[in-house]
Amino acid sequence: MVAAVSLDHILLVSALLLLASVLVSRISDRLGVPALVVFMGLGMLAGSDGPGGIYFDDARVAQGLGVVALVIILYSGGLDTDWRKVRPVLWQAVSLATLGVALTATLVGLFAVVVLELPPLIGFLLGAIVSSTDAAAVFSVLRAGGVRLRERLRSLLELESGSNDPMAVLLTVGLIELILQRAGGLELAGLFVKQLGLGVLLGFALGHLMAWVLRRLAPQNNGLYFTLSLALALLCYSVVAVLGGSGFLAVYLAGLVVGQQDLRDEADLRLFHEGLAWLMQIVMFLALGLLVFPSQLPPVLLEGTLSALFLILVARPLSVLLSLWWFRLPWNELLLVGWVGLRGAVPIVLATFPLLAGVAGANQLFNLVFFIVLSSVALQGPTLNAVARRLGLEEPPTPRPGEPARRQPAP
Repeated sequence: MVAAVSLDHILLVSALLLLASVLVSRISDRLGVPALVVFMGLGMLAGSDGPGGIYFDDARVAQGLGVVALVIILYSGGLDTDWRKVRPVLWQAVSLATLGVALTATLVGLFAVVVLELPPLIGFLLGAIVSSTDAAAVFSVLRAGGVRLRERLRSLLELESGSNDPMAVLLTVGLIELILQRAGGLELAGLFVKQLGLGVLLGFALGHLMAWVLRRLAPQNNGLYFTLSLALALLCYSVVAVLGGSGFLAVYLAGLVVGQQDLRDEADLRLFHEGLAWLMQIVMFLALGLLVFPSQLPPVLLEGTLSALFLILVARPLSVLLSLWWFRLPWNELLLVGWVGLRGAVPIVLATFPLLAGVAGANQLFNLVFFIVLSSVALQGPTLNAVARRLGLEEPPTPRPGEPARRQPAP
């Protein structure tokens, strides 16, 4: 009989993992490795296959943690997004978040069917799961990784990553319904329209309502004021999700609306949500790392490597080109947007959907997705500065007061 673990031991282990994540992230910044890889690696080390020996295989708990974390991360990302900067790239981001995601899913699905010889629906399910860029990964690399991109490109990438998850969720859920023969094509089309329509309309409407509440009904105590803001974000997601809309899209748009309002203690409010978003990133990636059993990864090593390379070098760049060609962007900007296709927690959270639905082969699919995500963040994140510099798209550092601006070398 296994002895019950006391709450004190759980708190001790949790505190040590959080402390290790924060401290090791400083080293990762110096080495150019995204902190998200570190968090996930610590989770794997703490898991049953690592020295930590913590056994965790509850996909439902991991999925729940992932959803809550993504709500908080997306809301914080919306708060920090300046509408004046993203407005010029709005339709480009919309094209990437819809057509680009669908094209990526299709290309990866074809690769999985033809090269990996997966059954057609399972292959396209893999494509759908890894089709969207990840807001947590993109925000982390662009905002905390010292990457200095031109403002327009930075806004495009952040807006895309914050708004493209609904398409990936819809494709994933739709394909699972088709595999389990629980829905047809017309029903899925109706679900798609309902999810996006309610997500957009309610996101903007609830965002204005949340801003009004924060201005007129907020308590004077700052602690309660910040708690009210968090409660409103969670309420926004859950209301839209219960009504059948895309809660992820709604909460990001609501954060975008609230972030443009003149609120009390705006800087402190953003700082509170930024800190909370980092906490949720750590918790989410630790939990997802615990959920993975490294001993099960070697059998998918070859398939995972081929899939990751195809996604990074073919599917993402080609989907970007086809999604943005009519906007007539310079070729170097297209190449950079194609390279910043970081995958992160969203695909891993989506990979728990077929696990919980009982789809045949879901465990192999989960391991493939994890390997693809790890390869994407580890390869694309650290090289972003170098690629931007090579393409001539790196923003020069802002000079300190009294310091002359550094001259740029001639091309």
